[in-house]
Amino acid sequence: MSTRIFQILNSKFQIRAAIAVAIAAIVSGCHTDMWTQPKYHNPLESEKGDVHIFTDGAVSRPLIAGTIARDQLREDDAFFTGYQNGKLVDRFPVPVTKELIMRGQDRFMIYCTPCHGQLGNGDGMIAKRGFKLRRPPGNYHTDRLRRMPIGHFYDVITKGFGTMFSYASRVEPQDRWAIAAYIRVLQISQNARTSDLTPAELNELNNPPQPDVAPQGGEHE
Repeated sequence: MSTRIFQILNSKFQIRAAIAVAIAAIVSGCHTDMWTQPKYHNPLESEKGDVHIFTDGAVSRPLIAGTIARDQLREDDAFFTGYQNGKLVDRFPVPVTKELIMRGQDRFMIYCTPCHGQLGNGDGMIAKRGFKLRRPPGNYHTDRLRRMPIGHFYDVITKGFGTMFSYASRVEPQDRWAIAAYIRVLQISQNARTSDLTPAELNELNNPPQPDVAPQGGEHE
């Protein structure tokens, strides 16, 4: 009987010892060294305590005037901002080619159709799912946006507008112009007039090519 009691007591002691060791290990890890390291987190941060690095109180040196990071030289304001002399540009700063438009369609389908829809009428899936109850996405086929300088669309992609956030980190400048070109194509396609067509284009519209029809019956060559 005494042996049984000793085993029970010994077992309880071992459990308590294990718990005590676990608690000690946890408590020993509760310190702030990992997130209060003796370093400066932000560029040009002010010095703290008795540490002195530079006489002006900063922990790093500001950039020398005129310094430009590699690949960040942007002399073409129209291309990189959509503005020229403080005004939105009304002409594309890049050649508008079929390849540019096709690239714009590809990027538009990825980034724009969820809200603006495939035709740019503001009826994308996100709008249908309730987003337009807050603020309807832009419809490119309004008179206001049809008359808007092309630089406006580049600027909106870059900076965002209303509830639309900036896509500058997602869409490169060249692709922003490609998307803007495709938006113009959508506007023309949904508001075109036959009087805008050349005689050859009008003839092709009125006489579309007929598809080849397989011969009927059981004749074989």
